[in-house]
Amino acid sequence: MVGHRQVEQVALFYEFSLERHVPADHMLRSIDRFVDLQEIRQELAPFYSNIGRPSIDPELMIRMLLVGYCSGIRSERRLCEEVHLNLAYRWFCRLGLDGDVPDHSTFSKNRHGRFRDSDLMRRLFETILRRCIDEGLVGGEGFAVDASLIKADANRQRGVEGNKGLPPRTASRAVDEYIALLDDAAFGAATEIVPKFISPADPAARWTGAHGGQAFFAYSTNYLIDVEHAIIVDVEPTTAIRQAEVLAAKRMIERTAKTFALHPSRLLGDSAYGSADMLGWLVDEHGIEPHVTVFDKSARNDGTFARQDFTYDPADDVYLCPAGKTLTTTGTRVNDGETLLYRASKTDCDACTLRPHCCPNTPARKVPRSIHERARDMARAIAKTWEGRTSRRLRKKVEMLFAHLKRILKLDRLRLRGPNGAHDEFILAATAQNLRKLAKLVPMPRPRPA
Repeated sequence: MVGHRQVEQVALFYEFSLERHVPADHMLRSIDRFVDLQEIRQELAPFYSNIGRPSIDPELMIRMLLVGYCSGIRSERRLCEEVHLNLAYRWFCRLGLDGDVPDHSTFSKNRHGRFRDSDLMRRLFETILRRCIDEGLVGGEGFAVDASLIKADANRQRGVEGNKGLPPRTASRAVDEYIALLDDAAFGAATEIVPKFISPADPAARWTGAHGGQAFFAYSTNYLIDVEHAIIVDVEPTTAIRQAEVLAAKRMIERTAKTFALHPSRLLGDSAYGSADMLGWLVDEHGIEPHVTVFDKSARNDGTFARQDFTYDPADDVYLCPAGKTLTTTGTRVNDGETLLYRASKTDCDACTLRPHCCPNTPARKVPRSIHERARDMARAIAKTWEGRTSRRLRKKVEMLFAHLKRILKLDRLRLRGPNGAHDEFILAATAQNLRKLAKLVPMPRPRPA
């Protein structure tokens, strides 16, 4: 039997509840338990005037941004349209059925003003991380660190040659931010090497071909995570080079210790964090076990003995060569004070039968030793243990977060320009990932029977 035809009828009264129309298993319903913005609202109060027209509720804008980043809605214009139409989004944003959705331009005005002046994005991230700690999702014993390239909002075909600098009278907010950070080791002062190309639209973005295909302008997002449940404990934007990523790791470890009193016993990382200086910083200054692949270029491909063929005697502070002869040092440091040279006696080398396999082109053999070699030896020893093999598996959790960031949250390319824009996007995305992890790992309370 044909059903009744549905005809639009205008009723005088409606009984409608958003609460009943949002499914119990909806992601936003689970996330809403952990979003408490009262403290942030109080901190924002000094940045608003006591007179004049009332502003858009900052909590509404924060909730809308969380909806966008948790749901992979990259455009703020589209976000406003989705919040206007979607009942679950309206419920999460506390708009009700007839609440007005702010214009998309409101986000830009507040982002470049009050939100950045108050460092709101960082405070929001820390608030959610504090909730993760309270829920017991952060063990604090083992941290992993890594970085991933994110394309900048800069056209690769409009780049100018790096040695020519920016064109005259180039002016924009992104340019001003870059100039302000020229002395920052995470951006302008990260390296003295002039990039091949510079983007006039976003000069802080770095020209890189690290992916092996076409080169592009990019930033690096750096994550420090707790390996127990892959909770992001800190995030830092940098220019897309290795030196800046190492600096970001140090900043994140120190900031986490200062803000949350989290002092990990071990750090997991790949060879990007395996330099002698970084390993020495971990072991000697912070007492952190380096579960890190050592960055080592001492191997030789000419058939002669490598440094690993020489045995170090810590008691006498000497090296023993394969022939049993002693290499000593005067204690003079080279390479900016980072390396000691151990030299063999020329007399011993001249009479040695192994000379063709040791130093055929020099009068005597020299072996360099970093002043942080003890930390490097510790990292090498850990890598051979069962714990080291486990750490290599666990540090893939960071890569999984980056894959989730790009494929699910759609942050494979930035929408905002400049270092501040990258900072806002990376922190909001990390906040969304922690919220989604909270919603997944902390079960919803069961309703009590009437």
